[in-house]
Amino acid sequence: PHHRVVTARHSAVLYPPDPKRWAGRALRPAVQDWMPDPDPYGSAAAALADAGIEVHSWVVLAHNSRLGEDHPDTSVRNAYGDRYPWAPCIARPEVRYHLVTLAAEAAVRPGAHGTELESCGWYGMAHLHAHDKVAGVELTGAAQYLMSLCFCTECRRGYAGLGLDAEELGGAVRRALEPLWAGAAPPAAAADRAGEWAAVEALLGAGRAAVVRAWRARAAGGLRRAAVAAVREAAAPGFRVLLHADPAAHRCGANAGTDPAGVFGYADGVVVPCGPDAAQRADALGPFAAAPDAAGATLAANFTVVSGMGGSPATLAADAAHAAALGAGELRLYHAGLASDRDLAAVGAALETLSAR
Repeated sequence: PHHRVVTARHSAVLYPPDPKRWAGRALRPAVQDWMPDPDPYGSAAAALADAGIEVHSWVVLAHNSRLGEDHPDTSVRNAYGDRYPWAPCIARPEVRYHLVTLAAEAAVRPGAHGTELESCGWYGMAHLHAHDKVAGVELTGAAQYLMSLCFCTECRRGYAGLGLDAEELGGAVRRALEPLWAGAAPPAAAADRAGEWAAVEALLGAGRAAVVRAWRARAAGGLRRAAVAAVREAAAPGFRVLLHADPAAHRCGANAGTDPAGVFGYADGVVVPCGPDAAQRADALGPFAAAPDAAGATLAANFTVVSGMGGSPATLAADAAHAAALGAGELRLYHAGLASDRDLAAVGAALETLSAR
């Protein structure tokens, strides 16, 4: 590489956006200026095509710190009134319209044969910003969820529409979290996704938890279906659309919680986070593989292969073989551009082993 450190100061598209598409829009994509090439995607896609490699685009949607800084009202607000500028609230109509428009433009770039849509759902407290200092209190998955619930004006109206007073809900969230701020050990809970949701119900109350989940599922499901439909409308027939997804519908982040029941009715498949722990892989891949309409859909296992980021390239061959046994038909390796030569050599050896089977 020509450089070892690149500072991407904010969220941006890596291609020239269409001025006509965004004319008159308050919410519009920012353009990068830290690379001299005005179309880094186009140059990379052309180089890959020249090398005989099929190109698919990768679009990050509901994770955008620049959007939140420029338009504060678009952000998720937690039960304490704190704003998360990196997390646009997907229940807001203007945010959804922006993300759906962005999905269509960014996914269907020249030379792309398909796309993967990341963070196509709720974002929350996790993956904050460059200088966050939140490690002083360990938050369980359930506590992360409570800290990620949105209390913007749109979500307050949504809770009320389902019969739940937002002030009552906010008070319940704060009371549930207070022992953690005081230093108490989190309640014992199973480590899997079902145990995580059971802990949410225990902290919040099953009734409140069900209403919140219903509101958030409605917003996330609507965004996903609209984004996929917009991409299909803009693309040629056969263009593949995958979602980065987690099978626990309550989870937030890059791999947004997605109900396995029905997702393959509108998307061509999912990319699922996997790691070196076999039980966690089964918990992540199993629900998608067991979905009634999974036959013919793409199920891709996404492994981190950078040792310094918690990856395990040395065990990739065995881990990937296990993922295949669980139903995965494709691999994703995150992220070759960040890996050392040693890690890349281990990945290469693993791929040779897998290819020989």
